[in-house]
Amino acid sequence: MEYHCIFIVYVETVIIIICINTQFKMTNKKQHSPPPLWLSLLPLVFLSISFGVILSVWGMDYIAVFSSVALLASALMCVAVSALSGRFSRGAIAGGIRKSASQVLPAVPLLILIALISSVWMLSGVVPAMIHYGLSIISPSMFPVLAFAICAGVSMVSGSSWTTIGTIGVAFIGIGGALGYGMGWTAGAIISGAYLGDKVSPLSDTTVVAASSCGVDTLKHVRYMLGLTWPAIVITAIVYIAVGLLHDGGMTDDSVEEIRGALNSVFGISGWLLIIPLITGIMIALRIKTIITLGLSVLIGLVSIFLFQPQIAEMLGGVGAVFKVLWSGAEIEAGSAQLQALTSTSGFIGMLPTISLVLSAMIFGGLMLGTGMLETITKALTRRIKGPITTVSATTGSGLLLVACTSDQYLSLIVGGNMYKRHYEKHDMPPCLLSSTLESGVTVTSPLLPWSSCGLAHAAVLDVSALVYAPFALFCWLSPAITILLVKIRSKRRTLQCA
Repeated sequence: MEYHCIFIVYVETVIIIICINTQFKMTNKKQHSPPPLWLSLLPLVFLSISFGVILSVWGMDYIAVFSSVALLASALMCVAVSALSGRFSRGAIAGGIRKSASQVLPAVPLLILIALISSVWMLSGVVPAMIHYGLSIISPSMFPVLAFAICAGVSMVSGSSWTTIGTIGVAFIGIGGALGYGMGWTAGAIISGAYLGDKVSPLSDTTVVAASSCGVDTLKHVRYMLGLTWPAIVITAIVYIAVGLLHDGGMTDDSVEEIRGALNSVFGISGWLLIIPLITGIMIALRIKTIITLGLSVLIGLVSIFLFQPQIAEMLGGVGAVFKVLWSGAEIEAGSAQLQALTSTSGFIGMLPTISLVLSAMIFGGLMLGTGMLETITKALTRRIKGPITTVSATTGSGLLLVACTSDQYLSLIVGGNMYKRHYEKHDMPPCLLSSTLESGVTVTSPLLPWSSCGLAHAAVLDVSALVYAPFALFCWLSPAITILLVKIRSKRRTLQCA
């Protein structure tokens, strides 16, 4: 898997460098008409079929392995269809790649820093401390809202909904069952919290990709998105509180104490560790550049490993070994099967599949743009769209459609950004609105689809089908609905511009 990703990233890098640095001479000055809609849809149909074949023949485990290959094959189909239809232009194709690269490549160093933060914050005990102190406040009547809030907090700090669901989410499934809660409500609260944190965390790869695809600073994107998200958070919390108060079930502390005991056996849990995310939060509030904020957070986390977890530093083999861990990750025996995934870090190598997928989606989006196919699809979708309400509704629906067709968040965010960016500019709507709407239509709805990579992964980890938890994942379907409603209110007050 590691060598496969390295090879794919190498091929993608060569393609990008050639397209960025080569200026093709246009031997044919004739302006080709954009391809018809049916022709433009062929690469998307091919991509959808490719994902379907991967899922049905090899299963969920091979999505990460073959997604980049499917995207690159679909990109080649863009070129082939364009050439066979007589609309091929090397200059236009290179220009599409360059434009797509200018939007997406700034996200790559941020993704690398996010991978490093995930590793150092785990090894330094930051995330384990949050779980430890969060579990100490659980009560039966408050379990649903606390599962929602704690998963949101862990996901916001780690920047990963998948890590949150695969670790503390698995623990909460067991606790919820012991308390007598239905699996739908428990898994729904876990999914809602994990994807709330994933959506609004500046450490999340989907957040970075959404902002970058729309040409928006990550922190500005997060601030704007919070303004469109807080009502969904409040409503979700109120409903979960009501469910807990109406619940009548038995209580056992065994699961909670087992998890806390396992955490204490591996990590030195201290309240001082919470200062690290607090410092990161302060840097975010002060609007320090994202790459500086993330870089400093990595350095603080590295120092914290030696200050707060000397036993782990010694186990890894000292300073040199710790830096090696940042490259390839490490697996530390947690003493608990539920927490083993938490203490196993993947480092930079673990982010390679995501980087490969982002670059593949970038090449595919660039070719769709350069061949004019994306323009044709966009015109078909936006022909009757004019005002902010219909535009935001169409963006949300398109995002959900892209996820349904491709099963992939990153591709949907990148292609969706390219599809609507010009339309938002033309109608004087801020790019922050586009990036925020894409997050509502893509990031938080992807786990609701049973055939998406997110839905399949979480169903396997939690042993609860997406069809079972989807109705109870309140935040995931409230978020896009509330976004559209708030845009309607803000458009009347003319307060849609980025702060």
